[in-house]
Amino acid sequence: MRVLAAMSGGVDSAVAAARAVAAGHDVVGVHLALSARSSRGTPPGPRASTLRTSARGCCTIEDSHDARRAADILGIPFYVWDFAERFTEEVIESFVGEYAAGRTPNPCVTCNEKIKFEALLDKAMALGFDAVATGHYARLSLVDGVPELRRSADEGKDQSYVLASLTPEQLRHSMFPLGDSHKSQVRAEAEERGLAVAHKPDSHDICFIPDGDTKKFLERKLGERPGDLVDAETGAVLGRHTGVHGFTIGQRKGLGLDHPAADGKPRYVLSLEPVSGTVKVGSAEQLAVREIEAERPIWPGERPLDGPTECVIQVRAHGGTADAVAEAVDGEVRIQLREPLRGVAPGQVVVLYRPDARGDLVLGSAKISRTA
Repeated sequence: MRVLAAMSGGVDSAVAAARAVAAGHDVVGVHLALSARSSRGTPPGPRASTLRTSARGCCTIEDSHDARRAADILGIPFYVWDFAERFTEEVIESFVGEYAAGRTPNPCVTCNEKIKFEALLDKAMALGFDAVATGHYARLSLVDGVPELRRSADEGKDQSYVLASLTPEQLRHSMFPLGDSHKSQVRAEAEERGLAVAHKPDSHDICFIPDGDTKKFLERKLGERPGDLVDAETGAVLGRHTGVHGFTIGQRKGLGLDHPAADGKPRYVLSLEPVSGTVKVGSAEQLAVREIEAERPIWPGERPLDGPTECVIQVRAHGGTADAVAEAVDGEVRIQLREPLRGVAPGQVVVLYRPDARGDLVLGSAKISRTA
């Protein structure tokens, strides 16, 4: 097959590309420029007339250079595609808008959905590629032409959560060569292949907020929108704030309360009301959620739930799981938790899994709209 390898400049994507080459595919490497940081100096290489766009950096100049050096070692053509404008519109502006509306988004899920497996895959298909290979840790197989997305062998690196929003058609044209490997094996293989990124540290921050200060980033974008911090039980005003976008459901630190709780217990953010600007706070017990409603479900395996279904759910990329019963009703997903779960927020993505011996199978995903 003709395979387009998305190369971020890290060790995972470099080894994924190497494995695609070793499997006998015709591989071309591409680095996505998602920011205005320049990556001048990246040579166009062969096929530039059809593949090259303006060369600008992704997260850093070094990342694009690391990706190019890895492609050189693998002996594959390499290009930089400029997706910065679309990334700003689809990921950054969406991220800001969700926080302004009192919801908690996951930009990595949005990036995978809108950039890496929509914009990138669409362009790859238009140029005659059969599939896109990435360094994600997840297992993917086709059973009678139907995709099955499962957790990776490395439980600590599993990324099936951020891939669960992909459509069946997108999965049919995707490859995840690292799904059966552990990170330590990937680093060892990179070293054996002479890849300079073998021991490059992983990135854990939101790429467009490199200093990790989400609140400051949102304040620059949205300014101040003052409101009250209110005790959810008594209605008493406990303080003032500069905007609901500075809070997330379940948050405990940095609330800025002027008056401590009468019982002396810590207070947590329970709800956000962007229209009135009210942030309601309360006890840890009040955070407990037993029911979740989620909209816009996606079924990667083309199999919507058939009646109430026992499953395991996950609401954060690196969070724990919870046993539940889920049902698809009128284009939504309704979930009853076996045990209460804390800190579940509208805007988060909930992913449904079916545990099995081959690695938990992704049943579907949806965006949380309401909790109770």
